[in-house]
Amino acid sequence: MVNKVQLGKSELFVNPIGLGANAVGGHNLYPNLDEEIGKDLVRTSIDNGMNFIDTAFSYGPERSEELIAEVLKESGKRHDVIIGTKIAQKFVDGQTVIDNSPAFLRSEVEKSLKRLQTDYIDLLYIHYPDEATPKDEAIGTLKQLKDEGKIRAIGVSNFSTEQLKEANKDGYVDVVQGEYNLLSRSAESTYFPYTVENNISFIPYFPLASGLLTGKYTTKSTFNDFRTRLPYFQEEVFAKNLAKVEQVRNIAHQKGVDVSHVVLAWYLNQEAVTAIIPGAKNPEQVLNNLKTLDVQLSNDDILAIDTLFKA
Repeated sequence: MVNKVQLGKSELFVNPIGLGANAVGGHNLYPNLDEEIGKDLVRTSIDNGMNFIDTAFSYGPERSEELIAEVLKESGKRHDVIIGTKIAQKFVDGQTVIDNSPAFLRSEVEKSLKRLQTDYIDLLYIHYPDEATPKDEAIGTLKQLKDEGKIRAIGVSNFSTEQLKEANKDGYVDVVQGEYNLLSRSAESTYFPYTVENNISFIPYFPLASGLLTGKYTTKSTFNDFRTRLPYFQEEVFAKNLAKVEQVRNIAHQKGVDVSHVVLAWYLNQEAVTAIIPGAKNPEQVLNNLKTLDVQLSNDDILAIDTLFKA
């Protein structure tokens, strides 16, 4: 039986291992996605107790939400699943524009509800901050939607610490999603002190650094997608990062698990991190991610990994 964790001050309780669903219909992010495999990712997740699915308008765009809705409808398990989705983008003359205005947020929530074939969204994030809208005004709109029963919890993603503080002026923010992994640790000094103090859950994205922290890559690996733009995949640091991963492999080997299990378990030992949402490209990876819950790290393990990736 999985011990579920509470998201911030909300009434939502989730398996601490969720599904990052950007490969479910995220045709704009990954080439040659198979939608049936994407639906199988969702089926495998909910059939195995993974009740937390993270998606967004921008995955597809729109298609990820639609595919998740199809699976939940066929399964009859909508009320057993916590859906987190994100809005903020619109397309103007072929360009992506970020909008946090109250009217836009209300309109996009209605569209998301239709795509998800549901009458409520469990966790609604503002995906990116815009430059014009006061953040407490934007969150105030989400609080109204929460009071109306259309959303159950409020989140922000990609907000700076100062923007987060403005957004949470009235204490309405339940969850912050931001980049955090062993290769990108600035959140420890920027977000974590504030989120812990204010009972806001922090959920990392890119927890496995787009696969680099899984131990499956070598110095001969090549990439033809968005990973080519990520700093930890650049040639001068890629080999150094792989060498660190190999040291984690030693710990994983001693425990009879994979590198990714150790890495994900390390995050769950950080006070600020409530849950993690690793992605998956096939159902086997979903099941593999769940094995993280069986990993027990000693204080020495936690310190060794911390020291290794601070070097």
